[in-house]
Amino acid sequence: MRFALSAEQRDFATSLHDYLAGADTPTAARSWAHGRHEPGRKVLRGLAELGVPALLIDETHGGLGADPVDLVVAFEALGYHAVPGPLVETAAVAPAVPAAQAWWPALASGEALATVVAPPHVPLALDADIADIVLTLRDGEAHEIREARPEPVRSIDPARRLFRVDGATPLTGGRAFDLGVLAVAAQLLGAGQWLLDAAVAYAKQRSQYGRLIGEYQAIKHLLADVATHLELTRPLVHGAAVTGSPQDISAAKVKAGDAAYLAARTALQVHGAIGYTAEHDLGLRLTKVRALAGAWGDGRFHRERVLAR
Repeated sequence: MRFALSAEQRDFATSLHDYLAGADTPTAARSWAHGRHEPGRKVLRGLAELGVPALLIDETHGGLGADPVDLVVAFEALGYHAVPGPLVETAAVAPAVPAAQAWWPALASGEALATVVAPPHVPLALDADIADIVLTLRDGEAHEIREARPEPVRSIDPARRLFRVDGATPLTGGRAFDLGVLAVAAQLLGAGQWLLDAAVAYAKQRSQYGRLIGEYQAIKHLLADVATHLELTRPLVHGAAVTGSPQDISAAKVKAGDAAYLAARTALQVHGAIGYTAEHDLGLRLTKVRALAGAWGDGRFHRERVLAR
């Protein structure tokens, strides 16, 4: 499949990167991890002004009526900048639940946030303590949890604050789960690209034995391998957005998870001990990649779904 972003989509990606580069998302993510949401909510309000939560909501409900490719463009940027919050649930999943139409205008404008439980692959709700609507997806149906009593659960990524919730009223779900998977795949791709960029930049400035470490052939090979895997991942993710096939989406999620993990491992090797420190922004992506790789279905589930085609 030959695929290229339109000029409008490239401009959208540039606008998102320009905004997020100046939004101090690392500080927002660290604050979010400690339950201080205002810096992150400020970032989310800016994203709402750029139309991110409105992408998949139709124009009659205050949205943009865009397609999944636009969603992928957005979530690749969100993953690159490690933006916290339930954006997959708000911008990708909730707009695909027709019976949640009453919430669509508020979601599109950024006034409301949604979160989702989709057992067995999404057993915990992200940021349920601040979400305005909690949905649970089961067997292709969605249920709105009207009186959620969230119970916090420890997360490998502190900025992904997870909760157990219960109590539901039947609604209708549709393609919501697959759109959530697609958005996570795009986030992984973006996070992997940031890790590669950070490793390349560090290799160009860190000296060892009188030479920049980026001059060593072994380092060049490691980074080139990551770049190759990410470039192979990108058309899979974009292609899955075009076809909408559950198997294609699962294949994209598997490849994105593998490529992002390779990028994380390589970036940590290149950075050395400094990469382990909580103060370094590398840590935000290391934990994010580890968490997202298992989010919305782990590798085994998605590989089995690909093989079942």
